[in-house]
Amino acid sequence: MLVLAIDCALDACSAAVLDSAAGAIVASQSRIMARGHAEAVMPLVARVMDEAAVEFSALGRVAVTVGPGSFTGLRVGIAAARGIALAAGKPAIGLTTLASLAAPHIAEGDSGPVVAVIDARHDQVYMQVFAPGGRTLLAPRVVPLREAARAAASAPARIVGSAANLLLRSWPKGEPPPALVDQRGAPDIAWVARLGALAGTSEGPPQPLYLRSPDARPQEAARLPRR
Repeated sequence: MLVLAIDCALDACSAAVLDSAAGAIVASQSRIMARGHAEAVMPLVARVMDEAAVEFSALGRVAVTVGPGSFTGLRVGIAAARGIALAAGKPAIGLTTLASLAAPHIAEGDSGPVVAVIDARHDQVYMQVFAPGGRTLLAPRVVPLREAARAAASAPARIVGSAANLLLRSWPKGEPPPALVDQRGAPDIAWVARLGALAGTSEGPPQPLYLRSPDARPQEAARLPRR
């Protein structure tokens, strides 16, 4: 099966085509960016599809990260994936950024848990904890940074994500250090594709996973009076 994977949820705009039968990434591109995903994603997808020499009709499914992450970026990625899937008549699969970040470390088969953390700002992180084998120990949530550090310090965890170094700086005194700290701003798109190939297709179209309300608020002073 050929899987097109898209990720715009965090600090990158990425796409890849996976041939799951061969177990190989056929083509992949990634651009580090905090803004501009809307303008970058479709040209990037087109280049990856050209490089893979694959028609959209030949895809088995489209996988996309659904958050948590940038409110704008994840909506851009989801809209692109759903549009491509609809036009090609293929299913679209939603994957969390936290699971995508944790996937390569879970695949290593180490005995310790994997803690995926994304900087949510305001001394908070988006967090999910996985047991060996990928079972969820702590479901995705937004938590205070120090609380996240205490949870991660309860076992010799491997920490991955954009808040990994933040967690390390808030590590409780006297606790053993983490087994691994992998600071990265976005998932490896190859792992988004691999998770997309393994995921079920019965959950419906991908939907954003926000976990909290946006920071932006309407300006009350700018509102026009109702008549």
